[in-house]
Amino acid sequence: MTTQTPLVSVLMTVYNREQYVAEAIESVIASNYKVWELIIVDDQSADNSVNIARVYAEKDPRISVYVNEKNLGDYPNRNRAASYAKGKYIKYLDSDDVMYPHCLQVMVDAMEQFPEAGFGLSAVPEPERPYPVCITPKQAYLEHFGRYGHFNRAPGSGIIRLDVFNELGGFSGKRMIGDNEFWFKIGRYYPLVKFPRDLSWDRKHIGQESKSKYAKSYGKLRKEVTGNALDHRDSPLSKTEKRFVQHTIRWRSFKSFFINVGLKLKSHKVLRTKKIAHKDKIPTDSHSFKKHL
Repeated sequence: MTTQTPLVSVLMTVYNREQYVAEAIESVIASNYKVWELIIVDDQSADNSVNIARVYAEKDPRISVYVNEKNLGDYPNRNRAASYAKGKYIKYLDSDDVMYPHCLQVMVDAMEQFPEAGFGLSAVPEPERPYPVCITPKQAYLEHFGRYGHFNRAPGSGIIRLDVFNELGGFSGKRMIGDNEFWFKIGRYYPLVKFPRDLSWDRKHIGQESKSKYAKSYGKLRKEVTGNALDHRDSPLSKTEKRFVQHTIRWRSFKSFFINVGLKLKSHKVLRTKKIAHKDKIPTDSHSFKKHL
Protein backbone atom coordinates (compact mmCIF):
# COMPACT_ATOMS: atom_id res chain seq x y z
CA MET A 1 0.00 0.00 0.00
CA THR A 2 1.32 3.42 -0.99
CA THR A 3 2.59 5.76 1.72
CA GLN A 4 3.53 8.71 -0.52
CA THR A 5 2.22 12.19 0.26
CA PRO A 6 -1.42 12.33 -0.84
CA LEU A 7 -2.39 14.66 -3.67
CA VAL A 8 -5.97 14.81 -2.44
CA SER A 9 -7.43 14.81 1.06
CA VAL A 10 -10.93 13.38 1.30
CA LEU A 11 -12.73 15.07 4.19
CA MET A 12 -15.61 13.29 5.90
CA THR A 13 -17.49 15.05 8.70
CA VAL A 14 -19.62 12.77 10.86
CA TYR A 15 -22.52 13.24 13.23
CA ASN A 16 -24.67 10.25 14.19
CA ARG A 17 -24.21 8.34 10.94
CA GLU A 18 -23.61 4.78 12.17
CA GLN A 19 -26.06 3.46 9.54
CA TYR A 20 -24.13 4.91 6.61
CA VAL A 21 -20.54 5.78 7.52
CA ALA A 22 -19.07 2.34 6.71
CA GLU A 23 -20.43 2.44 3.17
CA ALA A 24 -19.08 5.97 2.70
CA ILE A 25 -15.59 4.94 3.90
CA GLU A 26 -15.57 1.83 1.73
CA SER A 27 -16.40 3.90 -1.34
CA VAL A 28 -13.19 5.90 -0.78
CA ILE A 29 -11.13 2.74 -0.29
CA ALA A 30 -12.55 1.38 -3.57
CA SER A 31 -11.33 4.42 -5.54
CA ASN A 32 -9.38 3.80 -8.74
CA TYR A 33 -7.17 6.70 -7.70
CA LYS A 34 -5.01 5.54 -4.80
CA VAL A 35 -2.91 8.53 -3.68
CA TRP A 36 -5.36 9.93 -1.12
CA GLU A 37 -5.84 10.38 2.59
CA LEU A 38 -9.22 10.13 4.30
CA ILE A 39 -9.74 12.45 7.26
CA ILE A 40 -12.80 11.62 9.35
CA VAL A 41 -13.87 14.19 11.94
CA ASP A 42 -16.65 13.22 14.32
CA ASP A 43 -18.71 16.04 15.80
CA GLN A 44 -19.58 14.39 19.14
CA SER A 45 -21.81 11.62 17.80
CA ALA A 46 -24.00 9.86 20.34
CA ASP A 47 -24.03 6.60 18.40
CA ASN A 48 -21.40 4.09 17.22
CA SER A 49 -20.04 6.20 14.34
CA VAL A 50 -16.57 6.75 15.84
CA ASN A 51 -15.97 3.08 16.63
CA ILE A 52 -16.96 2.07 13.12
CA ALA A 53 -14.57 4.64 11.62
CA ARG A 54 -11.70 3.56 13.88
CA VAL A 55 -11.99 -0.03 12.71
CA TYR A 56 -11.14 1.14 9.19
CA ALA A 57 -8.37 3.45 10.40
CA GLU A 58 -6.68 0.55 12.17
CA LYS A 59 -6.50 -1.37 8.90
CA ASP A 60 -5.53 1.45 6.52
CA PRO A 61 -2.83 4.03 7.36
CA ARG A 62 -4.35 6.46 4.84
CA ILE A 63 -7.35 6.91 7.16
CA SER A 64 -7.30 9.19 10.22
CA VAL A 65 -10.09 9.68 12.77
CA TYR A 66 -10.51 12.76 14.94
CA VAL A 67 -13.19 13.55 17.52
CA ASN A 68 -14.10 17.15 18.35
CA GLU A 69 -14.00 18.18 21.99
CA LYS A 70 -17.43 19.78 21.50
CA ASN A 71 -20.09 19.87 18.81
CA LEU A 72 -19.17 22.47 16.18
CA GLY A 73 -21.97 22.11 13.65
CA ASP A 74 -21.81 21.32 9.95
CA TYR A 75 -19.67 24.00 8.29
CA PRO A 76 -17.38 24.79 11.24
CA ASN A 77 -16.65 21.06 11.32
CA ARG A 78 -15.84 21.11 7.60
CA ASN A 79 -13.28 23.81 8.38
CA ARG A 80 -11.89 21.69 11.20
CA ALA A 81 -11.49 18.74 8.83
CA ALA A 82 -9.62 20.92 6.33
CA SER A 83 -7.19 21.98 9.06
CA TYR A 84 -5.89 18.40 9.23
CA ALA A 85 -5.44 18.03 5.45
CA LYS A 86 -2.03 17.45 3.87
CA GLY A 87 -3.07 17.16 0.23
CA LYS A 88 -2.85 19.71 -2.54
CA TYR A 89 -6.61 19.40 -2.94
CA ILE A 90 -9.49 18.80 -0.56
CA LYS A 91 -12.59 16.90 -1.55
CA TYR A 92 -15.60 16.60 0.78
CA LEU A 93 -17.64 13.42 1.05
CA ASP A 94 -20.57 13.43 3.44
CA SER A 95 -20.73 10.42 5.74
CA ASP A 96 -24.11 9.36 4.38
CA ASP A 97 -23.06 9.55 0.70
CA VAL A 98 -20.98 7.38 -1.62
CA MET A 99 -18.37 8.29 -4.25
CA TYR A 100 -18.01 6.18 -7.36
CA PRO A 101 -14.61 4.52 -8.05
CA HIS A 102 -13.72 6.99 -10.82
CA CYS A 103 -14.66 10.13 -8.82
CA LEU A 104 -11.24 11.13 -7.46
CA GLN A 105 -9.44 10.29 -10.70
CA VAL A 106 -11.74 12.53 -12.74
CA MET A 107 -11.57 15.43 -10.27
CA VAL A 108 -7.81 15.36 -9.66
CA ASP A 109 -6.92 14.90 -13.35
CA ALA A 110 -9.18 17.82 -14.27
CA MET A 111 -7.59 20.13 -11.70
CA GLU A 112 -4.06 19.13 -12.68
CA GLN A 113 -4.77 20.24 -16.25
CA PHE A 114 -5.53 23.79 -15.10
CA PRO A 115 -3.11 24.89 -12.36
CA GLU A 116 -4.52 28.42 -12.40
CA ALA A 117 -7.94 27.19 -11.20
CA GLY A 118 -8.91 27.41 -7.54
CA PHE A 119 -11.72 24.87 -7.57
CA GLY A 120 -13.68 22.44 -9.69
CA LEU A 121 -17.36 21.55 -9.77
CA SER A 122 -19.58 18.95 -11.39
CA ALA A 123 -21.47 20.87 -14.07
CA VAL A 124 -24.32 20.59 -16.53
CA PRO A 125 -22.85 19.28 -19.85
CA GLU A 126 -22.04 21.75 -22.61
CA PRO A 127 -23.31 20.96 -26.11
CA GLU A 128 -20.33 22.76 -27.67
CA ARG A 129 -17.35 20.99 -26.06
CA PRO A 130 -16.38 18.10 -23.79
CA TYR A 131 -15.22 18.45 -20.19
CA PRO A 132 -13.03 19.32 -18.40
CA VAL A 133 -12.92 23.01 -19.26
CA CYS A 134 -11.70 26.00 -17.27
CA ILE A 135 -13.63 29.27 -17.16
CA THR A 136 -12.92 32.73 -15.73
CA PRO A 137 -14.68 34.18 -12.68
CA LYS A 138 -16.86 36.38 -14.93
CA GLN A 139 -17.88 33.38 -17.03
CA ALA A 140 -18.59 31.32 -13.90
CA TYR A 141 -20.88 34.01 -12.50
CA LEU A 142 -22.73 34.56 -15.77
CA GLU A 143 -23.14 30.82 -16.31
CA HIS A 144 -24.38 30.37 -12.76
CA PHE A 145 -27.20 32.85 -13.32
CA GLY A 146 -27.76 31.45 -16.80
CA ARG A 147 -28.49 27.78 -17.43
CA TYR A 148 -25.83 26.13 -15.25
CA GLY A 149 -26.41 27.09 -11.59
CA HIS A 150 -22.80 26.28 -10.72
CA PHE A 151 -22.87 27.69 -7.20
CA ASN A 152 -25.91 25.69 -6.15
CA ARG A 153 -23.77 22.56 -5.82
CA ALA A 154 -23.30 20.74 -2.52
CA PRO A 155 -19.78 20.47 -1.04
CA GLY A 156 -19.42 16.90 -2.30
CA SER A 157 -19.81 18.08 -5.90
CA GLY A 158 -16.51 19.92 -5.83
CA ILE A 159 -12.78 19.81 -5.26
CA ILE A 160 -10.79 22.76 -3.89
CA ARG A 161 -7.14 23.73 -3.80
CA LEU A 162 -6.20 23.67 -0.12
CA ASP A 163 -3.99 26.76 -0.32
CA VAL A 164 -6.86 28.75 -1.84
CA PHE A 165 -9.33 27.44 0.75
CA ASN A 166 -7.02 28.59 3.55
CA GLU A 167 -6.30 31.92 1.88
CA LEU A 168 -10.04 32.71 1.74
CA GLY A 169 -10.66 31.55 5.31
CA GLY A 170 -12.78 28.53 4.40
CA PHE A 171 -16.50 28.47 5.11
CA SER A 172 -18.05 31.33 7.07
CA GLY A 173 -19.87 28.89 9.34
CA LYS A 174 -23.37 29.90 8.24
CA ARG A 175 -25.77 27.03 8.66
CA MET A 176 -27.05 25.23 5.57
CA ILE A 177 -26.07 27.96 3.08
CA GLY A 178 -22.30 27.77 3.64
CA ASP A 179 -21.55 25.91 0.41
CA ASN A 180 -23.47 28.34 -1.82
CA GLU A 181 -21.80 31.27 -0.08
CA PHE A 182 -18.30 29.78 -0.44
CA TRP A 183 -18.68 29.01 -4.17
CA PHE A 184 -19.56 32.66 -4.75
CA LYS A 185 -16.53 33.71 -2.69
CA ILE A 186 -13.94 31.51 -4.37
CA GLY A 187 -15.59 32.06 -7.75
CA ARG A 188 -14.99 35.82 -7.67
CA TYR A 189 -11.21 35.38 -7.42
CA TYR A 190 -10.27 32.08 -9.10
CA PRO A 191 -11.08 30.26 -12.36
CA LEU A 192 -13.42 27.28 -12.16
CA VAL A 193 -12.86 23.85 -13.70
CA LYS A 194 -16.01 22.13 -14.91
CA PHE A 195 -16.12 18.35 -15.05
CA PRO A 196 -18.96 15.80 -15.50
CA ARG A 197 -21.77 15.23 -13.02
CA ASP A 198 -22.76 12.01 -11.23
CA LEU A 199 -19.35 11.26 -9.70
CA SER A 200 -20.99 10.45 -6.39
CA TRP A 201 -24.35 9.35 -5.01
CA ASP A 202 -26.23 11.60 -2.60
CA ARG A 203 -28.38 9.59 -0.25
CA LYS A 204 -31.80 10.94 0.71
CA HIS A 205 -33.11 10.16 4.20
CA ILE A 206 -35.16 11.63 7.02
CA GLY A 207 -32.17 12.63 9.16
CA GLN A 208 -30.76 15.19 6.72
CA GLU A 209 -30.59 18.93 7.36
CA SER A 210 -32.83 19.49 4.33
CA LYS A 211 -35.63 17.69 6.22
CA SER A 212 -35.32 19.92 9.31
CA LYS A 213 -37.54 22.85 10.28
CA TYR A 214 -34.60 25.17 9.62
CA ALA A 215 -34.68 24.16 5.95
CA LYS A 216 -37.80 26.29 5.52
CA SER A 217 -35.56 29.37 5.70
CA TYR A 218 -33.29 28.18 2.86
CA GLY A 219 -34.96 30.35 0.22
CA LYS A 220 -34.44 33.47 2.29
CA LEU A 221 -30.82 32.53 3.04
CA ARG A 222 -30.07 31.90 -0.62
CA LYS A 223 -31.58 35.24 -1.65
CA GLU A 224 -29.41 37.00 0.94
CA VAL A 225 -26.21 35.24 -0.16
CA THR A 226 -26.92 35.98 -3.83
CA GLY A 227 -27.55 39.66 -3.08
CA ASN A 228 -24.33 39.93 -1.07
CA ALA A 229 -22.36 38.26 -3.87
CA LEU A 230 -23.68 40.66 -6.51
CA ASP A 231 -23.07 43.71 -4.29
CA HIS A 232 -19.54 42.68 -3.30
CA ARG A 233 -16.87 45.18 -4.31
CA ASP A 234 -14.81 42.40 -5.93
CA SER A 235 -17.67 40.96 -7.96
CA PRO A 236 -16.36 39.99 -11.43
CA LEU A 237 -19.49 41.40 -13.08
CA SER A 238 -19.89 44.90 -14.52
CA LYS A 239 -22.80 47.14 -13.50
CA THR A 240 -24.60 46.31 -16.73
CA GLU A 241 -24.13 42.58 -16.16
CA LYS A 242 -25.36 42.90 -12.59
CA ARG A 243 -28.51 44.67 -13.76
CA PHE A 244 -29.12 41.96 -16.32
CA VAL A 245 -28.67 39.25 -13.66
CA GLN A 246 -31.01 41.03 -11.25
CA HIS A 247 -33.62 41.33 -14.00
CA THR A 248 -33.24 37.60 -14.72
CA ILE A 249 -33.66 36.72 -11.04
CA ARG A 250 -36.82 38.86 -10.76
CA TRP A 251 -38.28 37.32 -13.92
CA ARG A 252 -37.66 33.80 -12.64
CA SER A 253 -39.20 34.71 -9.30
CA PHE A 254 -42.35 36.06 -10.98
CA LYS A 255 -42.52 33.04 -13.27
CA SER A 256 -42.15 30.63 -10.36
CA PHE A 257 -44.82 32.53 -8.41
CA PHE A 258 -47.39 32.35 -11.19
CA ILE A 259 -46.62 28.69 -11.88
CA ASN A 260 -47.15 27.88 -8.20
CA VAL A 261 -50.37 29.91 -8.12
CA GLY A 262 -51.58 28.11 -11.24
CA LEU A 263 -50.83 24.70 -9.74
CA LYS A 264 -52.62 25.62 -6.51
CA LEU A 265 -55.67 26.89 -8.41
CA LYS A 266 -55.73 23.77 -10.55
CA SER A 267 -55.43 21.57 -7.48
CA HIS A 268 -58.19 23.54 -5.72
CA LYS A 269 -60.45 23.25 -8.78
CA VAL A 270 -59.96 19.47 -9.01
CA LEU A 271 -60.60 19.07 -5.28
CA ARG A 272 -63.72 21.26 -5.45
CA THR A 273 -65.06 19.27 -8.43
CA LYS A 274 -64.57 16.02 -6.55
CA LYS A 275 -66.33 17.42 -3.47
CA ILE A 276 -69.32 18.60 -5.53
CA ALA A 277 -69.54 15.28 -7.35
CA HIS A 278 -69.45 13.43 -4.06
CA LYS A 279 -72.01 15.75 -2.47
CA ASP A 280 -74.50 15.36 -5.34
CA LYS A 281 -73.63 11.69 -5.75
CA ILE A 282 -72.79 12.29 -9.40
CA PRO A 283 -70.17 9.84 -10.83
CA THR A 284 -67.06 11.57 -12.19
CA ASP A 285 -66.24 9.09 -15.01
CA SER A 286 -67.75 10.00 -18.41
CA HIS A 287 -69.69 6.75 -19.02
CA SER A 288 -71.45 6.77 -15.67
CA PHE A 289 -72.03 10.52 -15.89
CA LYS A 290 -73.89 10.18 -19.19
CA LYS A 291 -75.93 7.30 -17.75
CA HIS A 292 -76.77 9.44 -14.75
CA LEU A 293 -78.09 12.18 -17.05
